[in-house]
Amino acid sequence: MQRRNSAEVIAPLRLDTGGRAGSIAEQVFRTLRSAIVTMQLTPATALSEQDIAGRLKVSRQPVREAFIKLSEIGLVRVLPQRGTFVVKISAKAVTDARFVREAVECAIARRASEGIDAAAMEDLREILAQQRKAARNPEEFFVLDEAFHRGLAHAAECAYAWKVIEEAKAQMDRVRFLSLPDATPIGHLIKQHEAILDQIAAGRGSAAEQAMRDHLREILKSLPRLARAFPDMFEGEESRQQAKSGKAAR
Repeated sequence: MQRRNSAEVIAPLRLDTGGRAGSIAEQVFRTLRSAIVTMQLTPATALSEQDIAGRLKVSRQPVREAFIKLSEIGLVRVLPQRGTFVVKISAKAVTDARFVREAVECAIARRASEGIDAAAMEDLREILAQQRKAARNPEEFFVLDEAFHRGLAHAAECAYAWKVIEEAKAQMDRVRFLSLPDATPIGHLIKQHEAILDQIAAGRGSAAEQAMRDHLREILKSLPRLARAFPDMFEGEESRQQAKSGKAAR
């Protein structure tokens, strides 16, 4: 894949304040994380502190801090004397993240089935309604998918668990975005969300946990196809063999 410079691709970016408290560095981090996950910044893109600082109208220090955090979660690689680059997708990192996410979110689903606030349940039902309306818009659905899982974690009083998931799933998110809508039909994902919520509402902990497990394992079906369809976005042959072998089903 030919390396592109950030100046070629990040012009549409706007600083993600998101209505949330946080430092400028955190806002820059969220902006760049979103751009990488949604492929506005594709694998092998070279990132320039000065360029991004200028486009986001911030100083270089918060950009530098954001680069460090992005490096820690595996989305960029900082090479001394060479620059900072968006990393290619690692199938192993994706499957490792899915393993962690399944363990945590299945536990969240079981806890939620023990009872959540009626208002929270109403909010989750509303997110599902919005997802149905967004079924033809992958980018909008992606945001609402995140809102559903985050909302469920908060409804189950597992906010810290969601923070752990967020930090672990950066590579996984890129594959999730690539999989929409072709590799994983959006309508199928919405039905799975409905099944999770129905089991939670009925107080069936084991069924809710299984519904969540089935949902989170969808990525194991799409990963091999995506690695074949977008070979330049994935790491080398070893990574593609990891995806093909399905070792992540552990």
